[in-house]
Amino acid sequence: MAAPSLRTCSVAAFALIKSRAAPTTRAPWAARARGQGWDQAVAFAEALGAPVWAAPASERAPFPENHPLYSGGLPFAIQPLSKKLEGHDVALVVGAPVFRYYPYVPGPYLPAGLRLLHISDDPAETARAPIGDSLLGDPVLCLEALKQLLGDCRPKTTKARETVPHRMAPHGSGAAKAPGDGRLTAAQVFGALNEIRPANTILVEESPSNLADLHAAWPITEPDTFYTFASGILGWNLPAAVGIALAERDSGRNRPVITIIGDGSFQYSIQSLWTAAQLRLPILIVVPKNDEYCILKSFAVLEETPGVPGLDIPGFDVVSIAKGYGCDAARLHDLEAIKKAAVAAWSKSKPTVLEIPISAQVPPLI
Repeated sequence: MAAPSLRTCSVAAFALIKSRAAPTTRAPWAARARGQGWDQAVAFAEALGAPVWAAPASERAPFPENHPLYSGGLPFAIQPLSKKLEGHDVALVVGAPVFRYYPYVPGPYLPAGLRLLHISDDPAETARAPIGDSLLGDPVLCLEALKQLLGDCRPKTTKARETVPHRMAPHGSGAAKAPGDGRLTAAQVFGALNEIRPANTILVEESPSNLADLHAAWPITEPDTFYTFASGILGWNLPAAVGIALAERDSGRNRPVITIIGDGSFQYSIQSLWTAAQLRLPILIVVPKNDEYCILKSFAVLEETPGVPGLDIPGFDVVSIAKGYGCDAARLHDLEAIKKAAVAAWSKSKPTVLEIPISAQVPPLI
């Protein structure tokens, strides 16, 4: 079968860009971030006039989330992902797996009539892709070459899409109602932090049950400013934030670093606090504390297994633990106090840990 022409496809789904680093000769400093493929991705998407999705459970922000062609994150399960791509002729997967799944929801890998083309520099990813045709190559250089093949072609329609409220999250928040327990909501906390954060702040995220609220409040509009785990294995993000903050200081960029990590995830690599304190890194570590393993409760709802034991985790004193490792720490219940403490954190010579009790809300998993 001949490959479909990018010039003639009535609708193309341009999905899943996770751009690699451009050659260092193009960078203002060595080791440019993988997000520096944004310019090529935007140019190609605009020339094609195609919607752009982030990969399921993407560990980096692959495309500016305020761009009119950005369509949000794809679900990380087979059936809903296939449903999302209905109505398109071609899906172009650039630099990301085909596909990353979490819960098993059976269905067709792709909707009827859609052909998938995959570009990756990872031969293991091209080998294990369950469907589609793969090209082994540098994703950024391939985007540049594809853009040249389009020439001066202009899309038939450039209709702007409505802003995706949950951005990289695969669904909207299920926590719109006000809590009845007197605690703040995750959405209120994230909105307050986004109000006061400096430009170019790096966000490191490991609060899976609050993912939709976080992405709704905090759009990623600059490359190389968002990190999370690729595997779903908890505990990566706290030590990663320490390494990122150290790299920012050693490189002279000195961008502020904030990590948002739930009280369950916080326990997995908690000794990273000692390293951050010893290195005198001004990281802001925010722990939204809902006293439960909320993401596993979401999984239990999906699997129709109510009453799973061990998912309530009360009694952690995050403040005492953080102070014991040498950090500044406080337990805050007020948005203005949170904003004041966050602003002060980045001017210190040690980490700041903020424990913020929030209302427990069990969100949809997919």
